[in-house]
Amino acid sequence: MNNVTSEGAGRITFEIHLKKSIMPLFTILLVIIVTGVLLWLINAYIPMDYKIKKIFNAVVVIVVVVWLLKVFGLFTYLMDIHV
Repeated sequence: MNNVTSEGAGRITFEIHLKKSIMPLFTILLVIIVTGVLLWLINAYIPMDYKIKKIFNAVVVIVVVVWLLKVFGLFTYLMDIHV
């Protein structure tokens, strides 16, 4: 016999949904922090010409922004826009 009421089932479903939505946000935040720290370490401790460093930073930022757009599902939405 299952004694779970509809209210309890809704609460369990909400808690499972909350856990599923928090973990990806934590992962996204972790990736952004790790990328920023690695970029800072490379900029601070690896000698490079200023122009190369500027291009490298721009490429890393563009890659992270495209990745974020894909994660949030906006990349396909933006690709479907026809002017």
